[in-house]
Amino acid sequence: MKYINADVIFPAELLKEIQKYVSGGMVYVPTPVGSKKQWGENSGSKQMLRHRNDEIRQQFSAGITIDELSSRYCLSCDSIKKIVYNRSKPAKVASD
Repeated sequence: MKYINADVIFPAELLKEIQKYVSGGMVYVPTPVGSKKQWGENSGSKQMLRHRNDEIRQQFSAGITIDELSSRYCLSCDSIKKIVYNRSKPAKVASD
C-alpha cells in the first residue's frame, strides 16, 4: 500500500473535516464493497491454476494415472484426486 499525503488528494474543506477526527495520524481508506477482487485476479494466478487443473483433467480422461499426474505436476495424489473428481461447476473467469 502506498502512502499518499491527504492535502494532495482531498479538497481543503474535506481535509479540515477529517482533521477534526484524525490529526497527524494514518488512516486506512478501504475499497468500496463489491469492488474488491478475489484472490489471484490481479496476478493471474487464479487463471493459471484453472488452466493447469483443466490440463490435469484432460490427461486423466486420456488415461494418465493419478500417480503419474502427481509426479508430473509435483502435487500429492490427494490433490490430484480433488482436481479430477471435483464435480462442481468451474468458476467463471473475468475477461480482461
